[in-house]
Amino acid sequence: MMDPNVSTDIELVLVRDTFVPEYVQLAHDDYDYLAKWLEWPRFCKTKEDFNSFIADSIDGYESGNSMNCTILYKGVVAGTAGFNKIDRKLGRVEIGYWLGSRFQKKGIVTKVCRHLINYAFTIPDIDKVQILVAIENLPSRAVCERLNMSLEGVVGNEEGAGDKVLSHAIYALHRHQAQVM
Repeated sequence: MMDPNVSTDIELVLVRDTFVPEYVQLAHDDYDYLAKWLEWPRFCKTKEDFNSFIADSIDGYESGNSMNCTILYKGVVAGTAGFNKIDRKLGRVEIGYWLGSRFQKKGIVTKVCRHLINYAFTIPDIDKVQILVAIENLPSRAVCERLNMSLEGVVGNEEGAGDKVLSHAIYALHRHQAQVM
């Protein structure tokens, strides 16, 4: 089980239905920003939508295929982060996250991702952690670079975001490259 304490101000806890009202408000407040980079904001707007996300997340966690967590900053829901995919056969996890705009530029995502990377390498058979980010999303690319992840390449036409099709940069860190961060 992952330690939920990322730092004195940041916790990472499994998603739960008690946070749904805060997810809805945060996603509503930052809709334009989130929809610039991600497809899900167009389809996940209501309490019912986020309850479905929670149910899918619980199923993914129980099956060992994913782990979606809530980022709490000073006890307030700031976004989500976790393993979008856990692939034991290929020996890798894929980190995904989103963060409300009022919580950005505080180092939260970098600390959360570092925590997730450290945890990932405690999972047997996991050799690689990767993060896929839109090539134009410079703040997220900077997070990967601060984490000493290597740019492995670019995948074209990887995600729709409204009327745009985004290409993703793939950043990775392998177990042998990582030291406890």
